[in-house]
Amino acid sequence: MKKFVYLFSEGSADKKSLLGGKGANLCEMKLLGLPVPDGFIVSTEACADFYKFGQKVREQTQEQIFKALAVIEKTMGKKFGEGELPLLVSVRSGSRASMPGMMDTVLNLGMCDGSCESLAKINPRFAYDSYRRFIQMFANVVMGLDRSKFEKIIDEIKAKNNIIYDSELNADDLKDILTKYKALYKTMAKEEFPQNPREQLMRAVSAVFKSWQNPRAVVYRRLHDIPSSWGTAVSIQAMVFGNIDQTCGTGVAFSRNPSSGENKLYGEYLLNAQGEDVVAGIRTPNPIEVLKEQSPKLFEELMSYARLLETRYKDMQDMEFTIERGKLYMLQTRNGKRTGAAALKIAVDMVEEGLKTEKEALLGIDPKQLDSVLHPQFEKKALSKYTPIASGLPASPGAACGKICFDVEKCKQMKAQKIKSILVRLETSPEDIEGMNASEGILTVRGGMTSHAAVVARGMGRACVVGCSDLRLDEENKQFEAGGKVYREGDDISIDGSTGHVYGAALPTVEAEVSGDFAIVLGWANKYRKLKVRANADTKADAETALRFGAEGIGLTRTEHMFFKKERIMAIREMIVSSTEQQRKAALDKILPYQREDFEQIFRVMNGKPVTIRLIDPPLHEFVPHEDMEIKELAKEMKLTYKSLKQTVQSLHEFNPMMGHRGCRLIVTFPEIAVMQTQAIIEAAVAAFKAGIAVHPEIMVPLVMERKEFRFVHDIIKKTADEVLGRNNVNIEYTVGTMIEVPRAALLADEIAKEAEFFSFGTNDLTQMTFGFSRDDIGKFIGDYYSNNILDFDPFAKIDFEGVGQLMTRACERGKKVRPNIELGICGEHGGDPASIKFCHTIGLHYVSCSPFRVPVAILAAAQAALSVK
Repeated sequence: MKKFVYLFSEGSADKKSLLGGKGANLCEMKLLGLPVPDGFIVSTEACADFYKFGQKVREQTQEQIFKALAVIEKTMGKKFGEGELPLLVSVRSGSRASMPGMMDTVLNLGMCDGSCESLAKINPRFAYDSYRRFIQMFANVVMGLDRSKFEKIIDEIKAKNNIIYDSELNADDLKDILTKYKALYKTMAKEEFPQNPREQLMRAVSAVFKSWQNPRAVVYRRLHDIPSSWGTAVSIQAMVFGNIDQTCGTGVAFSRNPSSGENKLYGEYLLNAQGEDVVAGIRTPNPIEVLKEQSPKLFEELMSYARLLETRYKDMQDMEFTIERGKLYMLQTRNGKRTGAAALKIAVDMVEEGLKTEKEALLGIDPKQLDSVLHPQFEKKALSKYTPIASGLPASPGAACGKICFDVEKCKQMKAQKIKSILVRLETSPEDIEGMNASEGILTVRGGMTSHAAVVARGMGRACVVGCSDLRLDEENKQFEAGGKVYREGDDISIDGSTGHVYGAALPTVEAEVSGDFAIVLGWANKYRKLKVRANADTKADAETALRFGAEGIGLTRTEHMFFKKERIMAIREMIVSSTEQQRKAALDKILPYQREDFEQIFRVMNGKPVTIRLIDPPLHEFVPHEDMEIKELAKEMKLTYKSLKQTVQSLHEFNPMMGHRGCRLIVTFPEIAVMQTQAIIEAAVAAFKAGIAVHPEIMVPLVMERKEFRFVHDIIKKTADEVLGRNNVNIEYTVGTMIEVPRAALLADEIAKEAEFFSFGTNDLTQMTFGFSRDDIGKFIGDYYSNNILDFDPFAKIDFEGVGQLMTRACERGKKVRPNIELGICGEHGGDPASIKFCHTIGLHYVSCSPFRVPVAILAAAQAALSVK
């Protein structure tokens, strides 16, 4: 029979895919001689088996689990769930990739009425506290019962006794809570609380396997490119207890500061508590320095383990520990989540310390984290004018402004409406992940620097302030009071994740700069990458930002974006409603100087770097109003009848704009558009050239699907460009190419390459046409596709390697066959996605193009691709 269960002594750090990250690291700590409570792992292969056989842990697997449990009983000298000192276990999830808080954990498993009463003879408070914790976790994780109903019981008894913290409850209070918990469980679950520890264990293992598919885990996997096929392992470990008395405690420690990167042990610690109290943010803990004051010896021991683990893993470590009656136990280690700024500092410091090479340091940084470093910061002058309304713990740096929002769905709605929000909660839970991702920042009343909100916010690059007890929160009425004023949902606030301050207004911000550690890391990346990085830029300001962040050219200038200013849109509308070519040319003549000026500004900024300019792409109906009142106003302004303009607007309507009369099809119908745009591009290039600026224009034809179609447009461009150059007696090299965004173009790339000098993959449209749905459509059903494991990720966020990727690969191969020196790039939104950039490197593209603010992300991702792809 296949082996599904492994003792800690049988594993090591290199078996993450089999044992999960948590399990493999527990095995490694055991190998290193650290004090790790004994246990075993049910593998990720067992998870696959569980789903294969109808979400059931088969008998063969159960036999292996109980055989391993017998070994642990012998090692620990205790019986599982029996005796005066029963063996209790924790049951924890563990994917090969760290997913903090996304899946489920059950602690104190094995407690039942008999073992509780036996334990109560020795330590009644500890016995009742451990049992009530177990019932609450089992009810929530295994049975899916509402945790808040159990919390309400505790809150009522604390209020009755006028106490604040759970640790202040005495044995009688806890016994009372335990009785009420069991009654509530029976009412909600329609069964008595299970008394057989073996039954408890198997139900918990099943629940952890099932949690791999819970909604928050599915969302987290999608956000972090984790395949659903990986599954989770289950770590089953003998419990050690931080909640026996005041000589016990629990905590979370990082080998370096995850917020700033400072090389100093950082963490939090609670006396008389279990780990969930710290990571769930239920109590606001003390800094790790408290442990140093209380027990210098234990603090030094923890420090030595942190140094050992950091040296072993060559990365900053996130560790969980428990102290049971003066003895330190290590319960977990993993590479710690950190802010973008901390990631950069840690990388640079570790290279300087000789712990990592430049290449290792580059591969250890998550490119997506750089987003947070590139986010704006509050303007210093503005900060001096505002007084904070409250202050908490600075859990994740960055400046965030937005409207107060108290629930996840509201945050998602606001993001869809392009409204910035700040998610405000008493404490976050894993179920809040979509709201956290949709918001600009997170603010919690409770919790510490290692709470769920803090850890997840750092991983997402969101500004976060936690433990802000200055706020008096009224979630029911969607408001809070701070600084003597009431703030309601929809009011503006700002949070500073670097200082912990909260402001009662939207503060102005300034752009980030590439300097210090950031500049050093980008310098390393530039040394090793092969892919060039360009930016999508439609204005001079965009081009300047791109250049500041290290762009090597412009990969996409969308000419239609230049049409929407008031004085320009009228000329475009005049062109649209024209009934003759002469009228259209007259209207286009009004637009030409505007386009020429815009192009010249971009050429001057880029000074010799390539600038790819795409001819008009969207259908013409996007430039005209559609509401009757707006049509009437426009008709009056253009001296037309309402009826005739209404007919024109209706005639332009596209049933499917994605596949309508747009792109090069507009030029085939109205060649004068290409004439005007080409003239503007080349005249701008000539003007810049004459001013001593080097120019490298690339003219891109959108939506081509046929060689003859491209040749038709190409001939118009070439004729116009050569006439302009001839008139000015100037010789400027320019190239004409196309976007590959129609599947037919990818399949016939060899034919099109006979005419086109470069290809740029427009993967937004290529994805739409390959899948048969648009980005707007996908929002209607994508959740069902995730939950049913049909899709693991949004194909508009990351390239679909299997489908769209095949088309891209084929187009590259066929294009190179006909034109070996053909330039290959990508200008869709995928050009800023690290996983997509790695794919682009693999298939031999020459450059990626992305938004200006993602240029550093792309530079780092390109370097990682060069270092990791053989």
